[in-house]
Amino acid sequence: MRIDKFLKVARVLKRRTVAKELADHQRIVINGKTAKPSTEIKENDIVEVIFGHRKLTIKILTIAAHPSKKDAGMLYEVLDESFINTPSE
Repeated sequence: MRIDKFLKVARVLKRRTVAKELADHQRIVINGKTAKPSTEIKENDIVEVIFGHRKLTIKILTIAAHPSKKDAGMLYEVLDESFINTPSE
């Protein structure tokens, strides 16, 4: 499954277009490598997503095309969530 679609169906991000924009701006990293929106993911991949002032690191547990809202959180495990301070201008 593509990373942009996974982030949407797993409800990490609300829209696939947001995931695409983050990947286009090199703000999604899979196993230490910058990802494109079409990058395929697999189980046990480590994904880092930087959006806003937040960095989320997750591990892919399973991949499902159409999980229910209740089951969406079971697709991944949050390894780390941190806030990034940007230098003041």
